[in-house]
Amino acid sequence: MQANKDSDGGWRTFVWNSEKKEFLGRTGSSWLKIFLFYVIFYGCLAGIFIGTIQALLLTLSNYKPTYQDRVAPPGLSHTPRSEKSEIAFSLSDASSYKKYTDAMTKFLKKYDDDKQTDQMKFEDCGGKCQLMPERFLKCRDTVSSTPLPGRGFHTREAWLIVKLNRIVNFSEGGRPPMNNSVEEFLLPKLKPNLIPIFCKNKREEDADKIGEIKFFGLGEGFPLQYYPYYGKLLHPQYLQPLVAIQFNNLTLNEELRIECKVFGENIGYSEKDRYQGRFDVKFNIAS
Repeated sequence: MQANKDSDGGWRTFVWNSEKKEFLGRTGSSWLKIFLFYVIFYGCLAGIFIGTIQALLLTLSNYKPTYQDRVAPPGLSHTPRSEKSEIAFSLSDASSYKKYTDAMTKFLKKYDDDKQTDQMKFEDCGGKCQLMPERFLKCRDTVSSTPLPGRGFHTREAWLIVKLNRIVNFSEGGRPPMNNSVEEFLLPKLKPNLIPIFCKNKREEDADKIGEIKFFGLGEGFPLQYYPYYGKLLHPQYLQPLVAIQFNNLTLNEELRIECKVFGENIGYSEKDRYQGRFDVKFNIAS
């Protein structure tokens, strides 16, 4: 019992020694010196950290990435999005393609005419130079949920709205395609100042199962005048040009694979990224 009391007394003395006025073995002045030391020490560390961050920020631009030497060419994306690269619906079931028409209608809202009336932001070139030209309206009216829901889809037409993804200061349309970057049968269709897009069957056996493919937009591709994109600070109202693709008379009750590509001198393709400069999609339309 005496040993326990001595032990308890030792702990109590260590926590607070009333004779030496020590708390946890140190006097008040000793604790103050330690506190000041760590305040100065960690203050210096914080100052060094803030200084290095500020020095780094001085090397960065607010308008473009500092290093773009490893930036891949732009991706080619489409609306509506496909689940596992497949768009499937039934002609007799409007609910099966409603999600596709709704997705396109929502996507096109930002391109409505009433949002492109500011001549400071949208060019007036004696016609409709906005991103929703007259020849594009066929797509908008076709996929619109009003007044005829799903018009087009139930008549063996399928639609995709395609755009090139944004890359700051990347002249994705800055250089038109060279002859050696385009398939030979496309050469007669090339137009100046335009990045062409083309779609065809992915598999040889599907060649006779796909009808006519039509393109609607500012030409059958992406006009160079909309590139490069300079970022949100310089291009706060920027909208990518669109191409609407209409697939006609697709064979029913079969899986059809279609590949779409854009062609440009500085637009390449990668087996690791199936959306880099191209995409392929499966259509499975039931009767």
